[in-house]
Amino acid sequence: MSEMVINVGYKKPEEGDGEHIRSPMPKKMKREMFAIADQLLGASKIRVVCADGESRMGRIRGKLKKRMWIREGDLLIIRPWEFQDEKCDVMYRYTRTQASNLARRGVIPESINVF
Repeated sequence: MSEMVINVGYKKPEEGDGEHIRSPMPKKMKREMFAIADQLLGASKIRVVCADGESRMGRIRGKLKKRMWIREGDLLIIRPWEFQDEKCDVMYRYTRTQASNLARRGVIPESINVF
């Protein structure tokens, strides 16, 4: 009996193919955008500067509180609240390596690109 190989959709990187780093991107349909952590306020609150040029009060979700520690200057994905546009939820924090790779590829808007 011969063995059957099932392709599950993962492409192996070929020689000279470059780096394949998967990191989540903001989903425009869910109103997510890039932001930079500006000031830590305590009690799971953070002041962020968003890609649209606005400064918002961010709330660190319970899922991220203990898993990813956020520092000033970190690149984040945020989702503004629908009923209070001056507040938002922090959805994801990029590592320094991920942020510099995104900046090098030109994905981060120039208004918040500090990498």
